[in-house]
Amino acid sequence: QVQLVESGGGLVQAGGSLRLSCEASESPSEFYVVQWYRQRDEKERELVADISKWNITKYSDAVRGRFTITQDSAKPLVFLQMNNLMPEDTGVYSCRWIGDSDVWGQGTQVTVSS
Repeated sequence: QVQLVESGGGLVQAGGSLRLSCEASESPSEFYVVQWYRQRDEKERELVADISKWNITKYSDAVRGRFTITQDSAKPLVFLQMNNLMPEDTGVYSCRWIGDSDVWGQGTQVTVSS
């Protein structure tokens, strides 16, 4: 089955930037949506951004204007550019591909210090 690998997480100071990557082990289905979620501590998972095969994008109110989701035109590869990071952005960020199947990555930790 398709596997997802997230990368790019780390520890940054407030105001800094990170770029997360989500790569699938094989080409996606004809129609798909890729989503980024985050979860901090015991709080519920939050959908922060998504992108369709047709490059239609959506953002949560919390990240709109600071985060940008994009995809590679040739590879099954999606990015989440995160700018002006705040401590509230801290959490585990997970990628989800929805198409012929529904697949989740393992997640990557993002920590933003004050």
